[in-house]
Parts: sequence; C-alpha cells; structure tokens
Amino acid sequence: MVAAIYDERSIRSHLRRVRELLSLSTLHVSLSTSLTLQQESAQGKSADSGKSPIQELDGLNFMEDSAGALTNLLASTPAEIKCVESMVFSSFNPPPTYRRLHGDLIYIDVATLEGNKYCITGSSKSFYVNSSNKNIFDSKPTKQGLEASTLVGLLQKISAKFKKGFREVLDRRASAHPFENVQSLLPVTSWLGAYPVPEHRRDAARAEDSVVLSYGTELIGMQRDWNEELQSCREFPHGNPQERILRGRALYKVTCDFVDAAVKGAVGVINRCIPPINPTDPECFHMYVHNNIFFSFAVDSDYEDISKDHKPDCQNGSSRSTKVSSPDVITKPDANHGKSAEVVDSKSEEAQLADSEQATYASANNDLKGTKAYQEADVSGLHNLAMAIVDYRGHRVVAQSIIPGILQGDKSDSLLYGSVDNGKKISWNETFHSKVVEAAKQLHLKEHVVLDGSGNPIKLAATVECKGIVGSDDRHYILDLMRVTPRDSNYIGQEHRFCVLRPELIASFVEVESIKQSLKQKVPDAPVASTSDAKATSVEGDDKSEESSVHTHEENDNSSSEILFNPNVFTEYKLAGSAEEIAADEELVKRAGTYLVDIVIPKFVQDLCSLDISPMDGQTLTDALHLHGINIRYLGKIAGMVKHLPHLWDLFSTEIIVRSAKHVIKDILRQSLDHDIAPAIAHFLNCFVGKVLGASTKSSLSNAQSKTLKGHENSQTQKSTKGPKLSHAAVSRKSLSTYSHLTSDGIWFSIKEFAKSKYQFEVPDEARLSAKRVAVLRNLCRKVGITIAARKYDMDASSPFEASDMLNLQPVVKHSVPTCTDAKNLMEAGKVRMAEGTLNEAYALFSEAFSLLQQITGPMHKDAANCCRYLAMVLYHAGDTAGAIVQQHRELIINERCLGLDHPDTAHSYGNMALFYHGLNQTELALRHMSRTLLLLSLASGPDHPDVAATLINVAMMYQDASNMNTALRYLQEALMKNERLLGPDHVQTAVCYHALAIAFSCMSLYKLSIQHEKKTYDILVKQLGENDSRTKDSENWLNTFKLREEQVNAQKQKDQGANASDNAVKFLKANPAFLQAMKAAALQSGDRSANVNRSLNAAVVGEGVPRLRGVDERAARATAEARKKAVARGLNVRNGPAANHASDELAQILKLINTASGSSTSASAKTEESASEGQATNGSVQNGAATDAKSADINVPPAPANQPVGLGATLELKKQKSKQKS
Repeated sequence: MVAAIYDERSIRSHLRRVRELLSLSTLHVSLSTSLTLQQESAQGKSADSGKSPIQELDGLNFMEDSAGALTNLLASTPAEIKCVESMVFSSFNPPPTYRRLHGDLIYIDVATLEGNKYCITGSSKSFYVNSSNKNIFDSKPTKQGLEASTLVGLLQKISAKFKKGFREVLDRRASAHPFENVQSLLPVTSWLGAYPVPEHRRDAARAEDSVVLSYGTELIGMQRDWNEELQSCREFPHGNPQERILRGRALYKVTCDFVDAAVKGAVGVINRCIPPINPTDPECFHMYVHNNIFFSFAVDSDYEDISKDHKPDCQNGSSRSTKVSSPDVITKPDANHGKSAEVVDSKSEEAQLADSEQATYASANNDLKGTKAYQEADVSGLHNLAMAIVDYRGHRVVAQSIIPGILQGDKSDSLLYGSVDNGKKISWNETFHSKVVEAAKQLHLKEHVVLDGSGNPIKLAATVECKGIVGSDDRHYILDLMRVTPRDSNYIGQEHRFCVLRPELIASFVEVESIKQSLKQKVPDAPVASTSDAKATSVEGDDKSEESSVHTHEENDNSSSEILFNPNVFTEYKLAGSAEEIAADEELVKRAGTYLVDIVIPKFVQDLCSLDISPMDGQTLTDALHLHGINIRYLGKIAGMVKHLPHLWDLFSTEIIVRSAKHVIKDILRQSLDHDIAPAIAHFLNCFVGKVLGASTKSSLSNAQSKTLKGHENSQTQKSTKGPKLSHAAVSRKSLSTYSHLTSDGIWFSIKEFAKSKYQFEVPDEARLSAKRVAVLRNLCRKVGITIAARKYDMDASSPFEASDMLNLQPVVKHSVPTCTDAKNLMEAGKVRMAEGTLNEAYALFSEAFSLLQQITGPMHKDAANCCRYLAMVLYHAGDTAGAIVQQHRELIINERCLGLDHPDTAHSYGNMALFYHGLNQTELALRHMSRTLLLLSLASGPDHPDVAATLINVAMMYQDASNMNTALRYLQEALMKNERLLGPDHVQTAVCYHALAIAFSCMSLYKLSIQHEKKTYDILVKQLGENDSRTKDSENWLNTFKLREEQVNAQKQKDQGANASDNAVKFLKANPAFLQAMKAAALQSGDRSANVNRSLNAAVVGEGVPRLRGVDERAARATAEARKKAVARGLNVRNGPAANHASDELAQILKLINTASGSSTSASAKTEESASEGQATNGSVQNGAATDAKSADINVPPAPANQPVGLGATLELKKQKSKQKS
C-alpha cells in the first residue's frame, strides 16, 4: 500500500487489497494464541491474590464424548470491525474516452459510517473525490480538494469513523502472531463448519468479485499463459544458491497459482458453466479450455459396454480404462491413459465397477507421480506440463497446461517420441532420446529395445505409451508418464496394467542392491545372511545418519547405476533382445516385488507394533505407507498382519471401509441434480452411520436386490460423466433411484464388495457397529470434500444427519507443486547433528533450512513447520525453554493453516507446547494445551490409541508436579488400561505406564507399591529388550532406589515408635497421680537410692529428656510388689480393680516398647545414615513422607539382639510369677 503509478490492472489489485485489509476474515487466530493471552490477563488480575491450586480443567476428561466435542473444535470467529458502509464500483464505469486521456481508470462509490456518499476517481497517479452526484457525472474534484496517493489515505481524510476503525483493525492484526496474518497459497479445507450457520449479509463487493473473478485468479480477459510462465521459470539459471532461491520461488508461485486456477476451472466445468471445445462429440469425450488450462474427464469405461454388461447374469464382462482419446485429439495432453480394452474375470457388478474405475483413477495418479518424477530429475531441455487432479461431485477432472500449438494445425508431425496407438507405430528422435536417457538414469530406467507393430526394433528409455512432443515454441515436452516405475510383479494381468511400484520403493531397493554388490566386491565369499542384514539395514532409513548415507552413495555410485529397470516388462508390448536379457529384466522386477512383500511390509508392520511408526488417521497412514514405498492396494494384506493389535486393526479396517465408501458416494453424487446434493449426502451418511430401512414398504433390500440396483446405478453413472443432460423426468427418476431408495444394508453390501475386490479384504459384519463413528465420519468427509455443521450428533439414532447439516461440498485436489530439495537436505543434516548432540551445528542447519523455505515457499508450508519443530527441540535440549516455545508456536500456527485444525500433527504441536509451558512452571496453561491435544486425538483416532495413552501420561505428570496426586493416578491408571488392552501386558509402552505409576506412588511415599510396579517394568524390559539394554538397567536402578527408600521409611517408623512410647509413659504417669505417689512411697522405703528415684520420677513427670536407666525399672517393680502386699494385709483392695489391672498392663506394654526401641534404635539409625546418601543420589525427585497405605503399615519390629540386656517387659513377667508362687 504505497504510492505508485497505477494502471488498469494494478488499481484493481489495489482496491482488492484494501477490501482484504479492512476485513478480518483472513486473520487466523490460533487457539494457542488465545489461551496465552487469557493466561496473561488472568495472571495480571490474580497477581496480588497469591497462587491458587490447579484444578482439573473442564473437558480434560478421557471419557469425553467425541461426538459432542465437535462443537469445541472450531475457534470463535473474530468480530468484524466496520470501517465503511459500502465500497463498490460506480455505475459510471468505465470512464469515458475523453476522461481516459486525463488518466481516469476507475470510479468507486463509497458510503461512510457517517451517512455521507462520495464518488471517488481512481486515476493513474492518485485517488480523489469528484463532484458527481447520484445521477450526474462530474469529473472535477470537489472544492475541498480531497486527494491522496492511496485509497486508504483518502478515506481517512473524508471519514473520522473510518480512521478510528482502520486503527482498530491494524491493532487487532498487530496483536496477532505475524504468521496468523500470512495467507497460505494452498489453503486446506475443513470438514466442519460453524454452527449455528453465520448470517449471510449483503456485500456488494463480494457480489462483484463473484462475477468478475469467475473460475480463475485473473480478471476476465486477462488470462495467463501458464505453460510459458512455467517453462520460463524452469529455464532460470540455478548454478549458485541465490539463483536456486529465485528459481524455486518463481516455480512455486506459478505452480500454486496454476493449482488455484485449475480448481476453480474444474468446478466451473463440472457445474456446466464452461462450454466444451468439441460439443459435437459424445459428452463423455468433451474437452474444455479455460484460462489457458486444458480440462478433461477421467472416464471410467465405455458407456455402451457398461450399460450392456452391468447385469446380474453378465458373462465375460469387459470394461475399458480409457481417458479422453478420440482419433482427432489423440496426441493432446489429455491422452494420458491406456487405450486397450481390459478383459476382466466374471465378477459381481460391484467388482467390475471397482476394476474399471480404479484403473482410471490409478492411471491419473500414476501420471501425476510421473510428472513429479521428471520434475525432480530436472533435465535441461526436457519439459513437462503443470498438472492437477480435481475430484468434485463424484467426477475426476485432469487439468493441464497447454503445449503451444497443440490445439492448432496438424499434430502428426509434432510427435517425436513414443506411441499413440499402443505400440503399432513408435516414433523416435535422436535428440529427444538423448534427453530421455539422461532423465532415465536418475529414475533407474533402462535403455532397451522394443518392437513396433511391423517388427522394427526401436530403442527407448521410457514406456511405449509415453509421448514426446515438440511444441511451437521448439521445446521438447514429455507427457503421459503413467509408468515411470516398473510393474508390480505381485499384480500381473491386463486388469492390473497400472499397478506399478512406488518411486520410494525403487530408491530403497536400488540402495539395497548397491550394498549387496559392494559387499560381494569386498568379501566374495560372504554368507547369504549378509543380504538380509543389508536389506533390513536399508529399510531403517530414518535411523541412518546422513554422512553414512552420502558415503554409501558415493561408494556405490557405479554399482547403483547398473541397477536399471525395464519399464515395459510384464506388458503387452513386444520386447527385443535375447531371451536371457528379457528374463534378467523380468527377474529384477520380480525381485523388487519380492523385496516389497518379504522385506518392506514385514519391517513396516514391525515398526507399527513397536510404535516406531504411529499413524493416527487415514491421512497419516497413507503418508507412512507411501514414505516406505508401499502402495495403498496392500492395505488388506497389512491389515491381516496386525489383527492382533486392536488399534492397528481398527485403523486399517476403517481406512479400507472409508476408501470403499468414497467410491459409493461418488456414484451417488455423479447422478444427483444440483438441488439434490445436500439431501443425497445426508441420506448416504445416515445409511453409512445410522440404520436406514428405506422409504418403500419393504423394510430393506435383499443382497441380490441391492446388487442389481447398484449395477443399474453404476451403468447410469457412466452415461452421465460430465453431467446430466437428459430430460427432466428421466433425470428425476434417476435421482430418486440414486439415493432415496438406498438402505444401510445396501450401502454396506456395496462397501464390502468393493473392499473385497480392490483390497482383498473381508469387511467383518461387526465393523458396522464397532467402527469409531466420529473418526470414520471425519475421514470420509475429508476424502470427499464434505463440510458438515459442527454440532453434537446422536450417532445412535437411525438418521443422525439432516440435509441442513450439509454446509458445503469442496473440491479435493492433487497437484505437482515442486518441493525445496536444498531445504530438505539441510533438515536431514540437522537431524543427524541433533542425534549426535552437537546442538549448535543442528541449530544453524535448521535455521538455514527455515530461511530457505521462507524465501521460496513462504512460512505457510509443512516443511517450514517441520523446521520450526526441530528448532524448538534443539532449543529445549539446550535449556532455552522460552525460545523453544516461540518456535513451537510457529509450528503450531503453520500446521493449523497448512494441515488443518484437527490434523494429528497439529495435535502433537499442542502437546509439545504443553510440555514446554510446563517446563516454565506454567502448568495451568500447559494443561489447557493438553486439553486441546486430547480433543484433537479423540477426533482423529478415537480414544483407543497408544498416542492417547502417552498423552494421558504427560497430563498425569503435570498434575503430579502440581501435587494433585489423585487426578494424576486416575490418568495413569487409564493410560495403563489402554496400553494393556491395545498393546498387551508385555509391551514396552505398558512398561512405561508401570514406571510412571511407580514414580507417582513414590511421591506419595507408598514404596511397596512403587516396588511392585517397577518390578513389573523391569520384568517387561528384560523380556523385550534384555538385561543389557540401557532402559533395563535404568529400571533396575529405580527398583533399588525404591527399596532403599522403603528401608529408610521402616527405620524412621521404628525410631518414631520408640519416641512415641516414651511420650505415652509420661502421659500415663501424669494421668495417674495416685500410682505415681505409691511408687514414690515405695521408693522411700527401699533405702539408699530413694533420692535418685525421686529425681528420676520427678524429671519424668515434668518432662525432662533424660534417659531412663534399667536400675530405676527394677526398683519400681519391687516397690509395686511391696505396695500390693501391704494393701492386702490391711484388707484393702487397691490393686485388684479393673482400672488398676489395666493400668498395670498398659505400663508393662509401654515399658516394653521403651526397652525395645532403645535397643534397636542404635542399629537402625546407623543403617539409615549409611543408605541415606545413596538413596538421595539415585532418586532425588522422590519425596519422603509419613503417609503409608494398608500394606506398608504392616511392619514387623525386629527382635533385640542377644548381646543387649533383657527388656523391662520380661522383668515384670518374672516378678509376677514369683509373687504368684509366694501367695
């Protein structure tokens, strides 16, 4: 917003920027920011009142209903600050020609909050108020001469309320975190919308934008040449870091803008707002060009064949995996799918739909992956297209930039490489081939020879169906990259022609083979076991340091270059060469497939079981599978391998169910009219989650009826891929058959059939009832693009959803936005330094990576979030907790903006923030962040997940440090029950829970319970890790510490009991003065030592702390016996009453305790002093206390040693026996 010379484009952008600045709708305020501000405000108010005890927060309950928690997910929308009443384009636009000669570009009508109306002229040099009124145009400035170089400056001059409101807007934005004001180029969509639905108010500016900015980011008539921009950016020099930054920033910006325009254009195509360029062709072959972007549908199959073959008694059902490919457009950029018919075994209608649709979807996905692979190869002179895949309303639209000249003139001469007719004729060019070979080396593809339809050998370094085209700009373009990686040998057959291996698996396999070859060269007679060791080592890629990886790569550069795959093996194309060479190529591909099934997948399952990998929902599970090179089609296989772990079984089975349900609801959406979309979605969700019996008289459909109905619906789906254009009556009947008559049984039957066909997975019957409904609903909505109202739903009702709950249906996009390789390399090096403990070097590397990302992608990128997380960890380990909070707050904001409010990574960001705040003794703020963590985890995975249990342990530790032990124990016990139920009683994570409980009990001085729980911890660790593991040794040290603490407590109790016995004796003498007088009288008659007795007894009565001698005890016994004899002689019954006997017995007991304590306290205290220092050194955090439980209170007093004198109790018993004998 600076003064400048305006033109038609820039002045409109200036006006749009002013509107955005005045609106707070673009301001994203994180909940963490709000919590911090609330905490600071509360601390300011309660500064004088002292520190209050931390209470358990509302909503921090692990038993909370996740369905009711939907209302707490979305943050409250900030209140809008109104600055102007309205600001719209004037009806005097466009400026007349004679005013254009004076620089007038635009006229704006503004109504201020004071009620005044102005007509503002936007010229090439300034903004000013003209003299026009409602009906008469007058371009002259007003008498006041109000003028400014910016629109905001002018509005501040004409309206005091605007000036005040604009200042409030700036203050509101300034109070937010800087990242909260930054807009994401690739915003994430939310599956929850505000409830109640916000009021829709009049906004003339919004209405103008909806008309002016239709289906693209640019104004009408101002379209961008996406291909030229993209290819020009790729041709930027990139020899030094600064050039790479400029090139990367330009590529990222252009690609993001392309994706935005492609999404809007695809929505316009599906909504029939953009006309096709070939309207005379069948509508399934329609193509569209808008905003210099080419759009085409990913067609499921030939409609006539499907309508003919989708019958219950069909035989030899065939379907074609064909994308748009008519004879006259066969070389256009949309022709990126195979053209040959696929023969599918006789299957159910649902299975046939699965094969046909998945083949099409797989080819589109593979083409996008191939485009990314060639982008990363970055071969000079070899270009590819910008590409995006948009799924909306059940349709899949492929958007691509346009090769110059491809839509005009004859295309037969433009094809230089590859084939357009499935290998019958293969084009070849030496220049093009040399560039493809250079890219193939980086993609591990082999230069090989194939035979065309005439038997002529052609040398290729790519697949036969790829196409190399030279555009009118003389650039070489390669497209239709559906098989950049070789076929998956575990899925051989025409129906699996697009089942290829992932690039991550190929890279891992090549590394393993390189290690094997290097080992064979060093040790020729190495045993076979080293092969498996090398494989296992290579799979654990996350545990390897960068230096070793780079060193291995350098050593095996020559050997890895020889590991090249033939992409055309196991296909219908004819390969040239000897039989041995073809067999060797096939064997290499088979070994890669075997490596996936026998090495990678078992290792992945092992990491899942050990919690080294812990996916929370479908998205994180998909990312983990792809990172390890595992295709989604192996979900069913892996699910069978993790059936013994409930949380993993639920995760995999839920993902299979959701992916199958996604295709079912897409069928429904493809057939639904515009006014039936919300009711159709609501009805499907009720059938999927609730129990819908149908609207007809029959309660439900049988399986056969559901199967027939589904086949009929699918055949109708294929006939209306672009959109319904039949008569209204026919469409209405079709719409009714689509969703109104569907039942829960029919929907779940279709889901089971699809899962069985696609994933080889038998959906159990109980999955319908045992599924985590909120987590399943969230996963499905995110995959389809559904937005529902964030209210509490009764998931046990038969129809929990209503049509009014469906708020939006958004497009789901996959794109080819480039990544920043340099920043990723720096992050990998930083992780290595951090693992080595060199924090300074790690901090420098992560800071440099974050700086690169900020310059190339901006801060709103998931890689930037990862950098902030690593920076926070480095600072935390370095002791700078405050700095760690700053970096962690950045990561949290970025994750919320780029991944979503309820993404598992966002939940972990809140958890890390809580731990850092706890490190600063801000426990209450930490617990509020933990509350958010538990809420997000419950939405993503449900309450039964090991990460939830780990979070409960962290919450318990916070309460424990706040001395709220009852709450801490409740969370720890719940975490223990979860881990035992999910992981088993002998899992390492279960041992962690036992150890946490042992620490908690030690803080309560319940050392017997601490020993019991730590003993269980030690036994589990010995069983799982062995006795020599560091964690096992730590547990053994803790166990010894707890035992020493228990001995200290026992010794202290014995000492306290001795002191208490002496106090009880004194209290008895004070309470019985008659007995004391009798003892004194008897002592006076005893002779010489009466003075000493009087002094001793008087001292005892007055409380002097002198030690009691055993001589005093003997005299007291003799005095008591003499007093009894005299009383009997006089006929007095002084000593025979019950009170006297009770007092005598009590005295005997007291004296016995005194004697015992005095005898054992010496040795006990010595033992205590000997072990105190060791116990404090090993367990400094354990607090001593006097509290004991029922078990620890049962302590046996050790007997007096033989070398000590006999106690007073024994002397009294001996005197009693002698007196009885005399009497």
